[in-house]
Amino acid sequence: MAAGLGTRMKPLTEKVPKPLVKVFGKSMIETIIDGLETVVEKIYVIVGYKKEQFEFLTKKYQNVFLIENTEYQTINNISSIHAAREVMGTDDCFICEADLFISDLSIFKAKLTSSCYYGVYVKGYSDDWVFDQDDSGLITRVGKFGTDKYNMCGVSFFTKDKAKIIRDAIDELYTKPGEYEQLYWDDVVNMNLDVLKLNVHPVRREQIIELDSVKELEAFDPNYKNYN
Repeated sequence: MAAGLGTRMKPLTEKVPKPLVKVFGKSMIETIIDGLETVVEKIYVIVGYKKEQFEFLTKKYQNVFLIENTEYQTINNISSIHAAREVMGTDDCFICEADLFISDLSIFKAKLTSSCYYGVYVKGYSDDWVFDQDDSGLITRVGKFGTDKYNMCGVSFFTKDKAKIIRDAIDELYTKPGEYEQLYWDDVVNMNLDVLKLNVHPVRREQIIELDSVKELEAFDPNYKNYN
C-alpha cells in the first residue's frame, strides 16, 4: 500500500513518496519487495501520490505490478484495498504498508497456516494500533490504544477465503456513501473479526522498522544526520 501522501515525513516527501525514501541507500519499499518475492508470485503496489515515481519498480522486478488508487486524496486507506479488488481474494496474500524498512527478510518465510497480523509486543501503554486477544490467542479487537499488547507493525497475511471476506465487506461499504470514507481498512477487519478468526504472528521490533518522521529517520540512518 503506497498511495499515501506521507505528510509526517515532510519535507522529504514533498519530492519523493515516502515508500521511496532511501534508508541506508535503499528505498523502503524495495526492502519489502525483496522479502516478498521469495515467497509470492506477484506483487501489486497500490500507488497514488507521485505515482509515476514507482514505475521503475516494474522494470527492475518482473513480478511487480502497479494499481492506481484514484481516491487516495479524498478517502482513507480503505480505498487502496478497494482499488485492488480485482486481485484481492484470488489467492493467499500479504498486505503490507509500503513505508516499512524490513531488516530481516526471513519474516516472510514463516510457516503461516492461518490468517494473521504480524505484531510486536509492547510492554506498558501504547497509543498505537494494538490487538486485544482472547485466551486462545484470537484477535478480538483491532484498534488504537492498549496496555501490554501486541502492536500492529504494517504486515498481515490472509488466506484466499479471508481476503475475499475483506474485499466483499469493503465492496458492501462502498454502497453506503457517508459510512466508509474515513475508515482505515483495518477498521473493516475489526468489524469482521467474528468470521475472519485472526491470530497474531509475533516479530521483533528490529525486524520491521517503522519510520514515521524525519527525526526518526535521522536517529536510525546516520546518512540523514543534521538533515534539517
